[in-house]
Amino acid sequence: MSSAAPFTRPVPAVRPRRWRRALLWGALVGLLLIAQSLLLSLTLSHEAARAQEASEQAGAEVAARAKQLIGRDLQGLQGLMWAQDDDWRGNAAGLLRQTRVLLRIELRDENRQVVRAVDTPYAPPLFSTLSRGQLQLETELACIAALRQGTPLFSRSYFVPLAGGDGLEVADLCLPRVRAGEPRSYVVATMGLRPLLEESISQDQARRFEMSFVEGDGTRLARTGLTRGTGFYLSERLLDLPGLSLQLRVDNATGRPQLIPNLATALVLGLSMALFALVIVLARDGRKRAQVEHALAESLAFRQAMENSLITGLRARELDGNINYVNPAFCAMVGYGAEELVGSGRPPHAPPYWPPEFTDEYWRRHHDREARWEAGLPPREGFETVFVRSTGERFPVMIYEAPLLNAEGQQTGWMSAVLDLSAQRKVEELSRQQQDRLQATARLATVGEMASLLSHELNQPLAAIASYATASINLMVREADDPQTPAMVRQAVTRIAEQAERAGRVIKSVHDFVRRREAAREWVRVDQLIDAVLPLVRLQARKSGARIELDVPDGMPRVRCDRTMVEQVLLNLTRNAIQAMDGPTPLADRALILRVRRLQPRWLSFAVVDHGPGIPSEVARQLFTPFFTTRTEGMGLGLSLCRTVVEQHGGAMDFESRVAPASPTGTEFRFSLPCEDAAGTTPRAGADSHPLSGESSA
Repeated sequence: MSSAAPFTRPVPAVRPRRWRRALLWGALVGLLLIAQSLLLSLTLSHEAARAQEASEQAGAEVAARAKQLIGRDLQGLQGLMWAQDDDWRGNAAGLLRQTRVLLRIELRDENRQVVRAVDTPYAPPLFSTLSRGQLQLETELACIAALRQGTPLFSRSYFVPLAGGDGLEVADLCLPRVRAGEPRSYVVATMGLRPLLEESISQDQARRFEMSFVEGDGTRLARTGLTRGTGFYLSERLLDLPGLSLQLRVDNATGRPQLIPNLATALVLGLSMALFALVIVLARDGRKRAQVEHALAESLAFRQAMENSLITGLRARELDGNINYVNPAFCAMVGYGAEELVGSGRPPHAPPYWPPEFTDEYWRRHHDREARWEAGLPPREGFETVFVRSTGERFPVMIYEAPLLNAEGQQTGWMSAVLDLSAQRKVEELSRQQQDRLQATARLATVGEMASLLSHELNQPLAAIASYATASINLMVREADDPQTPAMVRQAVTRIAEQAERAGRVIKSVHDFVRRREAAREWVRVDQLIDAVLPLVRLQARKSGARIELDVPDGMPRVRCDRTMVEQVLLNLTRNAIQAMDGPTPLADRALILRVRRLQPRWLSFAVVDHGPGIPSEVARQLFTPFFTTRTEGMGLGLSLCRTVVEQHGGAMDFESRVAPASPTGTEFRFSLPCEDAAGTTPRAGADSHPLSGESSA
């Protein structure tokens, strides 16, 4: 037997605590601050990297431009080396007009003495403050080295003071002219470092950078630029010239990145990124929302189709009884439309499908259900009641109810599933009528089988009655004067009455068995049940030569049953037992045992035991199947009806069979019926389980 699971109330949905929500928001804000800080730091780093990169790029461009200018002037000076003496001065002046880098061009003899000299027209004479002779040491060294190496070389840079306290850092480029291995002359060009910077830098670079030539120890030789460098973004590049190496330093005028402008930039970038992310999230959310709406629409359509196809009525009510939902099946069941039902049922107004005479009872049931739920008790699994249709027709229904809970686990109402039992009641009534007809047919069939036995049994009392009547007449006619005649006649009449009573009992037992009557359960003694069927059983036993053994202890409690139905069960089982022993069982072993035992305080067990050949296993599996029989004249309804009758009384039936080679062979059929307990109280439904499992073994 299965046991019902213990009732557990639904667990309310756990709502997130406030501190958890605050923690999540705090974590989100913290992540946003960290992301914004990283974005600001990246912005500052990016700006610094851009400024440093601009300095590097400007230094590379100025160095390349300076080399380009020096290379162009070097080509012009090489052409000047082979000019005629009369044309030399004019060619030198033309070259100086083409460039601002060269400040002076000199022609020297083989002893490196100045023969001719031309100054640039764009600046005052270079050696106006100090004579050329005082500032030519570096020039002499450069010319000696150029002659030795056979290539133009620059001298080391040196400072030339100018009028007004100013001065200029210059470097001389010496180009020797050699013939037959001997120097013939030298062309010396004086290059200004500051003019070289000014010619190499563009206007935009001049506004953004400060550029200078510096020595290895950091001494500045020349500078240019419209603004001062801040010293944060420096770039140094080596300008390698023949015989001279200059260190070009580029100082960006852009200072350290400021926080406020970059913070605004970072905020704008961050907000832009957040807006972009938000657009993506909204797009995804829109797609998901569309998918969810589509799924919801399909779910609603599926639910609507399912509700329309249900034959079970569904009804939802609020806690006060107000109806807020009904499905089409419920509306068709009670005959009212949904608009008539929804909103009804709020006290003191009852729903229109409640019978007026049951309104108070239904309200009490509603309040009792709420009280049971609040007390933690399970609601009733199902209960049967009566509704009334809009036409006034009353019909039975079965209602199953469960509490409606919201997301917080709080009860908001009750959901009911309502089953119309009208068709089921009609089927049950039809089944009962058919069962009665089958039982009547079975009883008539039994009487038909016993007709020959009854005729034989009645012949004996009738013959005895005739004999006693003839003897009485003879005594009264022939021996009327004998004083013993009245006593003998009285004795004969008494025997006639006894035989008439015997015949009447036989006829009455058959009449009681066959007649149709209303089913009624009553308390009956066990001996009364057995005595009622014993005459018919003895008729069959006498024909087959079987003996009947009763094993019924004294003091057996009464059983509550339909007497006629149980008598038919006993008669069917005993008849089957006698027929099972007819033929293969020796006469000495043909014993039919009727045994009654008390197995549990509220149940009695009845057993019918025979010593026949037993029941084969392939027959045992179908033994209780309606219309299954092993006899050609049988209907196959006896055992099926027996089991149905026993189960209708709340009992169970099973059997145990022993077949060859087991010894002794035979079959025992057992069934149980409820009885009084030891204290004389009546049993409750379901108080004790059946003592028989309902399973059979063969």
